[in-house]
Amino acid sequence: MSAPTAPRSHTKVVAICAGVVVAMGALAFASVPLYRLFCQVTGYGGTTMKADKAPDRVVDQTITVRFDANVSGGLAWQFVPIDRVVTVKLGETAVVNYRATNPTDKPLTGTATYNVVPDQAGVFFNKLACFCFTEQLLQPGQSIDMPVQFFIDPAMATDKDGRRIHTITLSYTFYPVTEAKKVEAAVKPRG
Repeated sequence: MSAPTAPRSHTKVVAICAGVVVAMGALAFASVPLYRLFCQVTGYGGTTMKADKAPDRVVDQTITVRFDANVSGGLAWQFVPIDRVVTVKLGETAVVNYRATNPTDKPLTGTATYNVVPDQAGVFFNKLACFCFTEQLLQPGQSIDMPVQFFIDPAMATDKDGRRIHTITLSYTFYPVTEAKKVEAAVKPRG
């Protein structure tokens, strides 16, 4: 005696369900790069912009930029901003430095992520050079200074949200490379 065969409608339902599962998996896989692209284009969530060159104009309006440094619990580094606060004109290029020190007796590798606060400032904060998402190997007792070159877009002076911002905080967090690779995969902007 043979087993009864499934009606065609069951086969069709199984095929549709399998298609939905595949589509959901593809969307889940694409969601991180799409979110990254969205943040990079809009500055959403404090994502800064990356610029190839400084603007052609400087606006006679200043803004205070504060610098913050953090280290994940899994990395035994000391990490501090050398320049804690600067006041810059909109459109003016500035360079500030952070210092990382490995006080341990073994080599340690870390990499940094960043964000700016308030979130609305991300679209105006443009980095020309940065150490973020770059692996930094520090030998025992070694210290390095890491520069960040940036400018605040002059368009901030005429933007309805931007002109209300008087202080921006740029914050970096260093992670050990093994943990950092997971974090980087989730937040690294392209470009």
